[in-house]
Amino acid sequence: MLDDLKKTLWATADKLRANMDAAEYKHLVLGLIFVKYVSDTFQAKHAELTLRLADPDDAYFYGEAAPEDIAAELEDRDYYREANVFWVPEAARWEALRAAAKQPDIGKRIDEALALIEVENTRLKGILDKRYARAQLPDGKLGELVDLVSTIGFGATAGEARDVLGQVYEYFLGLFANAEGKRGGQFYTPRSIVKTLVAVLAPHHGKVYDPCCGSGGMFVQSEEFIEAHGGKVGDVAIFGQEANPTTWRLAAMNLAIRGIDFNLGREPADTFSRNQFPDLRADFILANPPFNISDWWHASLMGDARWQYGDPPAGNANTAWLQHMLHHLAPNGRAGIVLANGSMSSSQNSEGQIRAAMVEADVVEVMVALPGQLFFNTQIPACLWFLAKSKRARRGEVLFIDARKLATMISRVQCELTDAVIERIAGTVAAWRGESGAGVYADVAGYCRSVPLAEIAEHGHVLTPGRYVGAEAVEDDDEDFEAKMRALTEKLGEQMAKGAELDLVIRAKLGGLGYEF
Repeated sequence: MLDDLKKTLWATADKLRANMDAAEYKHLVLGLIFVKYVSDTFQAKHAELTLRLADPDDAYFYGEAAPEDIAAELEDRDYYREANVFWVPEAARWEALRAAAKQPDIGKRIDEALALIEVENTRLKGILDKRYARAQLPDGKLGELVDLVSTIGFGATAGEARDVLGQVYEYFLGLFANAEGKRGGQFYTPRSIVKTLVAVLAPHHGKVYDPCCGSGGMFVQSEEFIEAHGGKVGDVAIFGQEANPTTWRLAAMNLAIRGIDFNLGREPADTFSRNQFPDLRADFILANPPFNISDWWHASLMGDARWQYGDPPAGNANTAWLQHMLHHLAPNGRAGIVLANGSMSSSQNSEGQIRAAMVEADVVEVMVALPGQLFFNTQIPACLWFLAKSKRARRGEVLFIDARKLATMISRVQCELTDAVIERIAGTVAAWRGESGAGVYADVAGYCRSVPLAEIAEHGHVLTPGRYVGAEAVEDDDEDFEAKMRALTEKLGEQMAKGAELDLVIRAKLGGLGYEF
């Protein structure tokens, strides 16, 4: 039911976009969904308080207070703040915007409503994007968009509204990333990749950090994992950094709409040159940094404490990301990182030496080769690095998993890892680590193999899984080898003869047209 609703909403919203660029339009749509969420949760809390203040059996019972006193009490901001609900001034509530949807100045009214919400809620300061008054939509379309968003998030409780709006927000994020093509990958990591990272790391407590957090998908998925395994939102502390200001706002809204508390630093900033959390040591790090960026270096980074395994080359930040995350891991922390395949084998500049030093220091735990066509923005083959500051099992070994053939196509140009495949990968890693209830690990030709560091050194510290797991075993059909070869060569002879006949026909046809050769 909700899936149908999401598809209908998207189709309608996309139609209203007219000729506006998807990159610009997404801020209008996602911003309105966020305001609707803030208003709905406020109204749900308001309704709950109204009942409790009038209930003699409730701790909030307000005696025989007059209706005007009850109304005044309902405006007490402390009731809302203690429940982690944003206070929404009357002029900024959704019903006020909906009532004015057909007015020509609806854009200006939305901007003013956002400003009022920011004034009342310091956590949202600088997050809400006030661009509606100057939006280049045809006349009336913004009002229609307000009407459309008004249909989302029916629910009697704040929890219901949060769930529906959160799912719609993430669904729209993914489709906007798809619509934007190459640029979309800058703020959105496909869900099946995030789920794989989360399933292998299993973040269930402590601090979770993403140094290039995009729209915050790693955090949302981590919280969903925790809830699915009996925990609750808030069991982990969220730390993120993002350089792009508009993406930083998307992340803040994405987390707030899920009721997730977060720390995204004081402002959007470059992770390398303006590290917002220099003293952070995280229990889990999940990240999908931009691949192979060449303009990241700054002279101030020379000799930085993060480069424990060697100064990264100025022309490629892959090894800088890996070392940054290792630096920020707690003593027993683990990290999962998406990188381009070149990070596993490149020997350009100092990349090979840094990778060798990391392998010899035994901080590389698992390597996973991913299928192609998983991303919106690039066809570059990618892999997953799993790092551990201090391995608790399998010291002196690295687990290699080749998942290149395990994808399922979901469109003409994109594939994904199904939940069953993700479960298989996570289960393989858990068994290899010797975790309770995970079963006994065994190498599987063509899929996984545990490899000692000495063998990796013999291969020049190249970490490409295909080099170690070998070929997939093929089931023997018991047919006699000589008989099979005779049959195959006869078939080949028939096909070659047919090919020769076709060559003659083609030659004759071209000759008839005056093109003899």
